[in-house]
Amino acid sequence: MFWVANTTITLVIVTIMAAMNFPFNWVFYITVLGQLMIVYMVYKVLTDDYVTEKSFQDFYEDHPIGRS
Repeated sequence: MFWVANTTITLVIVTIMAAMNFPFNWVFYITVLGQLMIVYMVYKVLTDDYVTEKSFQDFYEDHPIGRS
C-alpha cells in the first residue's frame, strides 16, 4: 500500500500544480515521475506474494452469496 498511497499523492500534487499554473517543466517532470511510479506500483501489486482462500464464487468478501 506504500506505493499506491505515494503514487496517488504525487499525481494529486501534479493536478494541483497544473491548476495553479506552476512552470511547465516542474509539472512535466513530476508527471513523468508519476507515470514511472504507476508502472512500478502495478508491478509491485501484481508480483506481491499474497495468497487467499477466496475465489470469484465468494463474490463480495463482506457479503458472500449462497454461503452461510
